[in-house]
Amino acid sequence: MRRLKHRQRSFADLELEQQGVRLEPALAAISTLLDRQSRKLLKAVAQDLRRGLKQASQGRDGMSAEQVLRALVLKQIKNWSFRELRERIADGLTLREFTRFGAAPVPQHKAFHRASARLTPATVQALNAAVVELAIALGVEDARRVRMDTTVSETDIHFPTDSGLLWDSVRVLTRTATRILDELPELPARLFNRTRAARRRMQEIHRLTRRERQSLQVPKYRELLTITTQVLTNVRAVAKAARAVVPRLPFEVALRVEGLCEEIGHYAGLADRVVAQTRRRVVEGAQVAATEKLYSIFEPHTALIMRGKANKPVEFGHKLFLAESRRGLILDYQVLAGNPTDEGHVKPWLQRHLKRFGAAPDLAAGDRGFYSPANVDDLRAAGVGLECLPQRGGTKTPERAAYEKSRRFKQGQKFRAGIEGRISVLARGRGMRRCRLKGNHRFELFIGLVVLANNLLVLGRHLARKQWRPLAA
Repeated sequence: MRRLKHRQRSFADLELEQQGVRLEPALAAISTLLDRQSRKLLKAVAQDLRRGLKQASQGRDGMSAEQVLRALVLKQIKNWSFRELRERIADGLTLREFTRFGAAPVPQHKAFHRASARLTPATVQALNAAVVELAIALGVEDARRVRMDTTVSETDIHFPTDSGLLWDSVRVLTRTATRILDELPELPARLFNRTRAARRRMQEIHRLTRRERQSLQVPKYRELLTITTQVLTNVRAVAKAARAVVPRLPFEVALRVEGLCEEIGHYAGLADRVVAQTRRRVVEGAQVAATEKLYSIFEPHTALIMRGKANKPVEFGHKLFLAESRRGLILDYQVLAGNPTDEGHVKPWLQRHLKRFGAAPDLAAGDRGFYSPANVDDLRAAGVGLECLPQRGGTKTPERAAYEKSRRFKQGQKFRAGIEGRISVLARGRGMRRCRLKGNHRFELFIGLVVLANNLLVLGRHLARKQWRPLAA
């Protein structure tokens, strides 16, 4: 598939250099940093790109590890889609130079997408660790002042309702079963298309007024549940009949049919969960815990996050933990499961920080959500010079009240507020607000690439400034 060879420079590349084509200062600094750390960074990327290939040394040449890494970093810095990334690189001389394509043809956007899907979250975490180590070695960062906060990155789903999920199940299962019958027109099993009836019931439920819901909601849901159950039975019969004839089919057709049958099995299992939770919640009137609910059949890993925000009380995605330095580098990030409280992240973060940097920070700041007496004791026992966690709830002791009114504590809280701006930059400028990639694996990969782009850009900008000075020891 790919040999990952280093591309030989052409006469066109030499001509571009003579024409004086130069990168902007920040990208030029990032390019220099990537060149300096190329051996360490590209080794892990190359291993991921070769992962699963039986004979990686054979086949046509593909993108090199350096081209993949630089293209993905550029994509997140500019917050472009894969299609726009490809178009911009193909049209821009400086971007061709940054991504090391030079005068060579730029592959289609699907190639960038496939390459990114082969990377693992662990590899991106290692890349981020290498960038932070480089920043410390250059004197840009010392990891002595840390501020932490949590935020949410949404998955690419519509607002979940039980009727909407039932409709999604019906249309996806029917569409997949139809593709099986297109491959096997002589299959004895019949498919009854109920998508129109399901869509009408879903729309009728959505259009019910508050008064109509008291008497009509349950009967309408019963009808929709009946249709969904019938579709489940029907498509499973089609899949069973298709599997029975797979051994007698040509190889390529058998592969396609087997894949469609597996897809039906996947979505049918999720549809069973939707039917069960709808019957419990709507028909039986029982309470269903948020952790037990399914919010999307396309992104089943999605969690419901309630953070008490007035403008957005409910969000659907994953909660993120971020720890930022005073230079704006993200020293630590975690994609969290469910909606855990903030106070439970302090001790694990402290352990990771001590293991990674060998010493506790001089300042650890967070909002009141991170406060607990145990967290304060852990930070002080580890040697944190100033724990800056405002007490939440309860009556403060005179010592605690005086401590939180002290000048150094207030300065620490002013420093903590800076992470709000960093979260805004990640959400608006780097695309962290919503992940449009599918699957939990790619979600974690996406967050890691966002953090990597941020760290490289922050480090590149500091090195590009004429007035830049290293941090004091």
